[in-house]
Amino acid sequence: MEKEIVNRVSSSSLVSIDLEGFYTPGERVLFDMKDCLFEGMILREKDFRDFIKAHNWSQYQGKLVAITSSVEAIIPTWAYMLLSVALQPYAGKVFFGSLSELESHLFQNALLRVDWEQYRDAKVVIKGCSKVEVPASAYVEVTNYLRPLVSSIMYGEPCSTVPLYKRPKNQGFTA
Repeated sequence: MEKEIVNRVSSSSLVSIDLEGFYTPGERVLFDMKDCLFEGMILREKDFRDFIKAHNWSQYQGKLVAITSSVEAIIPTWAYMLLSVALQPYAGKVFFGSLSELESHLFQNALLRVDWEQYRDAKVVIKGCSKVEVPASAYVEVTNYLRPLVSSIMYGEPCSTVPLYKRPKNQGFTA
């Protein structure tokens, strides 16, 4: 008599969270202020304002733009603000920082919109492999949201997990 093969993973009470689902689609673009500096060191207001007027901003249509400066220079705050004013009608998002900081910001915003209460008392597996790069900050953020609510947190795939947290027995149901 053959014994029936049972998929214990699919019949378990584990809830899987794939952070790839929180990825914000869109082309990421870095706008480096160094290209607007005179001799790579100084921002001249008149030259910068002329650049703002003449630049083709429509090329940023729908793109996610990170504004930064890759060189050590004193750039007044108003210059970043003026750049944001020029980009905002076209770009899907304007952010001050690096592309990796932009990515973390996008994930953080997506995670803010989740109703975390749905995971109360659940055994959660945070999926580890994705087709898109998920920043470590997103894994930390989702862990911070889940820990006060869930009975356990694991990382990896449901068939092969790394345990991260298990609620102590004396912290059961709370009204």
